[in-house]
Amino acid sequence: MLYPLLLLPEFHERVWGTRDLRPYFSRTVEGAPIGEVWMTGEQCRVANGPLAGETLGELALRFGAELTGEAAPQAQRFPLLIKFLYPRQKLSVQVHPDDEGARRVGEVCGKTECWYVARAVAGAQVGLGLRAGITREMFRMAIEANQAEHMLNWIDVHAGEMIYVDAGTVHAIGANAIFVETQQNCDLTYRLYDYGRPRQLHLEEGMAAIREKTHAGRVQPQASSSQGGPHMPSVGICGSEVAGRHQVLLSSPHFAVEHHQLASPIQLAVSPGKSSVQVLVCLEGGAVVEYESGGAQPVTFTRGEAVVIPAALPGVTLRPQWQAELLHMTLPSHPVSEPLTTMRSADTGSGTRTPHRHD
Repeated sequence: MLYPLLLLPEFHERVWGTRDLRPYFSRTVEGAPIGEVWMTGEQCRVANGPLAGETLGELALRFGAELTGEAAPQAQRFPLLIKFLYPRQKLSVQVHPDDEGARRVGEVCGKTECWYVARAVAGAQVGLGLRAGITREMFRMAIEANQAEHMLNWIDVHAGEMIYVDAGTVHAIGANAIFVETQQNCDLTYRLYDYGRPRQLHLEEGMAAIREKTHAGRVQPQASSSQGGPHMPSVGICGSEVAGRHQVLLSSPHFAVEHHQLASPIQLAVSPGKSSVQVLVCLEGGAVVEYESGGAQPVTFTRGEAVVIPAALPGVTLRPQWQAELLHMTLPSHPVSEPLTTMRSADTGSGTRTPHRHD
């Protein structure tokens, strides 16, 4: 029988990464720098209970929708890849294909993603989309002239913000911030420009994947709700008004991300619609996941750890120790529109666009 699964993270080396993974991980990095910590990769292994040692990919194949949910595009493939990103240098200017473009090259799905800014110092930025008036042809000329990064919209980012990056968006991440990335389970990246670093570029594939106008930008958090609906995740919150703060940071066609600041227990209650796997990532403090059916043992997790709650589990209680800050990722239970975003900087109001929802 399935139960809440505590996962062991995977650490991935990246040229732009760091050897200091604080405050979320205490691992000592002596070799190449670490840029990405995968929390729900298909090779991540279970740390607790009878399924300890098995990978998330193996469990998806075995249990199908009991684990992944009716909302998963493919029942036997885990639908969400959650990562911590640790950039100490700029990431390449890149683009990810949409579902249709990914399938043309043999991949299961495209890659729409979002970034929750967990930590940031003054001046931290991300580049989102091409500036107004910049075409693919102009952008390609800028790549050849080693000026491609100037073609992007660069916006300041601050801790607590959510940035949405739909497939087809040219983008880059700057240094001096830590992000929690939620994405479709695809790692297909077309690198367009890399500041002269000696890594392979994918110009033809990348140029074909670019959308000159996208939905990318900073997302305004939504008010919390205990009722599911067409623009809400597939789970609701019982007792959230007395348990602390709860915000829906993002609701989108591919995933939803909520933020919980817990001071007392809450129950994750299933809402009407298609069922979904749930992922909990602890940012501060710690919490206990309690599920009484089947004799499952409570699961304690703390900062930098993730718990996967299978879709077949009807009700789970979260009990903070003594307080907990959590991110909660799910799949939408109903069709959901693209989120409303803006390219304006939150502190100064500067930027290139007003709030928008466009194709």
